[in-house]
Amino acid sequence: MDRISKENYYLDIAETVLERATCLRRVYGAIIVKNDEIISTGYNGAPRGRANCVDMGFCSREAAQVPRGERYELCRSVHAEANAIISASRRDMVGGTIYLVGRDARTGELLNDATSCMMCRRMVINAGLEKVVIRRTKTEFETVPVSEWIAEDDLMIPRPPVMDLK
Repeated sequence: MDRISKENYYLDIAETVLERATCLRRVYGAIIVKNDEIISTGYNGAPRGRANCVDMGFCSREAAQVPRGERYELCRSVHAEANAIISASRRDMVGGTIYLVGRDARTGELLNDATSCMMCRRMVINAGLEKVVIRRTKTEFETVPVSEWIAEDDLMIPRPPVMDLK
């Protein structure tokens, strides 16, 4: 009997978690693991007590014709990564790994381009997580060291123009 890798084991669990997601565009599931123990789980959906997009029957970002990847503040959902981080204490997460899986809500197809938005990246960094494992296909995944996101974020800081004093 062939055993699946630990990464795919945890990604399979994150994929089960996404079945609770309520977004009409993309559904995500995330789990945080440290020392081979699941610390917390999260999926994307409206904050507790608020109507979910699936219940309302429409996506407010689609209604406003907002392109993918823009204006997340208009989204009703709390993202999967954020929900997983909110559900854990920082001391339990530091040095851990977050596993992320995304699917197209309409077709059910795996998102081979899944990644965390800029706000979720900041939360992952602040949570002290060490790496992010993202499912690309049923058996393939990408491991991203969080240190890369820290370096990328610092590269995007706009620099003031250089004054020519001649």
